[in-house]
Amino acid sequence: MGLIRKKPQWTTQEFQDYWRATHGRLAARAPNLREYWQNAVTDRLQRGIDFARGPWDFDGFSQLWFDDAQQADSAFKNGELAAQLIADENLFLGSLHIVTAAQHVVVPLPSEPERSALLKRISTLKRRPDITGEDFRREWIVHRDLVREMPGVSGYRQNVVIARERVKGKPCGYEDLPIDGIVELWFESPATLEAAFSSPAGRTTMAHAKTFLAEITAFVVNEHRVV
Repeated sequence: MGLIRKKPQWTTQEFQDYWRATHGRLAARAPNLREYWQNAVTDRLQRGIDFARGPWDFDGFSQLWFDDAQQADSAFKNGELAAQLIADENLFLGSLHIVTAAQHVVVPLPSEPERSALLKRISTLKRRPDITGEDFRREWIVHRDLVREMPGVSGYRQNVVIARERVKGKPCGYEDLPIDGIVELWFESPATLEAAFSSPAGRTTMAHAKTFLAEITAFVVNEHRVV
């Protein structure tokens, strides 16, 4: 997953148009790439949750699927395409953090025609300072069952971060990129989202979140499939 900030001199529309029309076609040429989605940020409100927001301010999230991390590394670090991608990223991106994640589908998504009409929210998570990485992963498994009980959740995926690059191509430690997980949630509408979190099951879910999370930084996005 790429955590993306545009260059400040680019407007939001210019960034989104270029990302989709030009950079997307270039990245889609990566060998062994199974799937590629772009998520353009449209809203930075917490919406439905009363939770500390972290310092992150992204303009987009890229998601690229490979059979394994070695294939991903090879696709973007070797050869002519890798050099072209770096040159293109330097043209329109202000920053690009990379995380490798293990994904778990909790609530399966509907088919793509129905999915395109849904509201999607991506949130980055940071664990509490008294919680270890192992504790976080264990509690997030518990959290899955609580989210399943919330009304109106059309889709839910958990992405556990297992590797980080604060600067693309340079692996870093947790202290340099303290994001433990990335949540993907889908709802029919903003009203459905608000109702889900204000429900008894939603309140129980967020009470549990406060036992192991320090920050939830939420973004509403428009998702677009490239591959």
